[in-house]
Amino acid sequence: ASAHVADASFAEITLRRRGRFRRYLFEHPRVMDAVVVLCYSLLALPTFISSIVDGKWFAALLLVAIAAIVFLRRRNPLSVTAAVAVLEVAVTLLNPWGSNVSAGLWFALYAVAVARARTFALTVFGAASLPLTLVYLFMWTSPATPSNGEAIPENFHLISNIAAAASILLSNLIATGIGISVRQRREHESEIRAWAARTARLGSVTERNRIAREMHDVVAHSLTVMISLSDGAAVVVKKDPERAGEVLGELSRTGRTALADMRRVLGVLRDDSARPAPLEPLVSGHDLSKLLDGFRTAGLPLHYSHTGPALPEDPAFQLTVYRIVQESLTNVLRYGRSLSQVDVRIVRDGDSVTIEVLDDGRGSRDPGTEEAALGTGQGIAGMRERAGIYAGTVDAGPGIHGGWRVHAELNWNGDKGKS
Repeated sequence: ASAHVADASFAEITLRRRGRFRRYLFEHPRVMDAVVVLCYSLLALPTFISSIVDGKWFAALLLVAIAAIVFLRRRNPLSVTAAVAVLEVAVTLLNPWGSNVSAGLWFALYAVAVARARTFALTVFGAASLPLTLVYLFMWTSPATPSNGEAIPENFHLISNIAAAASILLSNLIATGIGISVRQRREHESEIRAWAARTARLGSVTERNRIAREMHDVVAHSLTVMISLSDGAAVVVKKDPERAGEVLGELSRTGRTALADMRRVLGVLRDDSARPAPLEPLVSGHDLSKLLDGFRTAGLPLHYSHTGPALPEDPAFQLTVYRIVQESLTNVLRYGRSLSQVDVRIVRDGDSVTIEVLDDGRGSRDPGTEEAALGTGQGIAGMRERAGIYAGTVDAGPGIHGGWRVHAELNWNGDKGKS
């Protein structure tokens, strides 16, 4: 759908750039063909009248035939060019030095150049212009004589014939060149339109990937935490009702937060007329603290440390840190067993930020377990995609002393954050 929108937008811009009159002719090709016939008729009118006056009715009939054939130039430009080339020679032999000389070929050669490749169009130009050029070079001598009876210079006919042949070649070449230029411009517009469509499709795919990544982070984290909280509440509800109330309260807050995050993420799918919602929830250090508190309530023995300056005041960067920590702890909560300590360390050294999440548990990744079935296999890939935005890396695997370790390195660029 986005590709069609891009095509429509570019087509609208192109039509607006043409102007009202050209846009009307472009949208009504038959009207344009009639305008071409009218232009040729006006050019050939003096020859048509002189032919009738001199009794050369066949020449006048040929001019009418050329006008009718030119009307069909859009349908079959090559056949029209061949027919016009022959008829122009015939009219010239019957009524030399008429005002219509080569005019029909202008429109025919233009149509060929617009419809066919440049090399082919130039070849047709040469083939169609040659007969009429040869007529004026070798087969015709001017009958004109000065009224004062003075002698005509010997080279007068040769010069006039060469000038007529040169004008035919030049005018036909100009018509062909205009057609080639129009074709190249249309091809350029077509390439830009295709590029716009590809860009729109790429943007759509990128947007879907971002939505999928956000949905994975939000849903996977929230469901995992809510399942752990509900299991914990079921265990302590009889022994410690007050503690169970706290767990249920955290369960409710987690559900509401997940719902709000999903609304923000899915806001990009709203109709264009609706007010757009930001794709990525804005986070801050306080949000990260609440995230960690939620995991502690869910039962993780969590220890958090931050070394160096605070995180950059860049919402997108902070969101990346937030999501990497969230995904790492979600995996610990989902798969970890026999946990006694989970360490979350964030170290900032200049523009470099290191995130490390390490647990000492015994992982469980049996595909047959219910916990493993909750996973999609996209969590680590999503973390790496996020880190890649900031020229970073993510390594995930067994820790040196057991457990599971996630190590991420990000590189924040202040100029990038402002762009």
